[in-house]
Amino acid sequence: MFPIAALCRVLGVSPSGYYAWSERPPSARAQADDILLEQIRAIHARSRGTYGARRIRVELRAQGMRCARKRVARLMRQAGLAGAQRRRYRGTTRQDRTAIAAPDLVQRDFTAFGPDQLWVADITYVPTGEGWLYLATVLDAWSRRIVGWAMGDTLRTELVVDALDMAVWNRRPAGVVHHSDRGAQYTSVTFSRRCAEASVVPSMGSIGDAYDNALAEAFFATLETELLMRQTFATRKAARLALFDYIEAFYRAPGQIWRLQRVRFPPRQGLATHREPSLGPMEATT
Repeated sequence: MFPIAALCRVLGVSPSGYYAWSERPPSARAQADDILLEQIRAIHARSRGTYGARRIRVELRAQGMRCARKRVARLMRQAGLAGAQRRRYRGTTRQDRTAIAAPDLVQRDFTAFGPDQLWVADITYVPTGEGWLYLATVLDAWSRRIVGWAMGDTLRTELVVDALDMAVWNRRPAGVVHHSDRGAQYTSVTFSRRCAEASVVPSMGSIGDAYDNALAEAFFATLETELLMRQTFATRKAARLALFDYIEAFYRAPGQIWRLQRVRFPPRQGLATHREPSLGPMEATT
């Protein structure tokens, strides 16, 4: 250690100035930053470490705390906090060129004026130590809620049928449009028949164009960022449990203010417990 006087002499400052600075109480701005940082830490923790400056600022504004995004970013950087970053998404669409696809009733307009008017559906994959786990989802365009989902070890047609069955059981729709890509699972005769039985109107975008099903792709991009990029799964069971927790507990949580800004959550019409076997025989009894 060196004497304060020697250090001040090297730095070109007076000892009295140094002592005045060290004994000065924190400024009002610094105190406000400390309070704001506590809120930022709490929101970041509730988001499971996924929120960046933009979404944290949205949460803060919802709590009545007005601040600039750059200020939030500065405090997060100083505290070593960072949100999850997206990476390029890889699709799973496999088209059956002999099948007859439903017409595109959406035309990239995902506007809905109430619940259960438009559903969007898609399939993604999750790598595990035992091989791929596939996830099919059905998302309501009005609420952005996942109303139906199913998981399986293969890209079988029953996967998308199970997801549709859960959505129908949960929401009891009447004439809802079900929009998807032209994957072989959605163009299959089995899926078409199930849609007809449930009074669901199928709609399909073009092959190889993510914009035609952008709303469903957006959910998978969020899932990739907030969960799949941040964890690895040794078994399919571990992946199933993590996906269940994300969809049913985290994604639909009332505290997700950044989603609530532009969506409204309708009351559920039923429970999804009848689809419990989609978790697999081991998870259903866990």
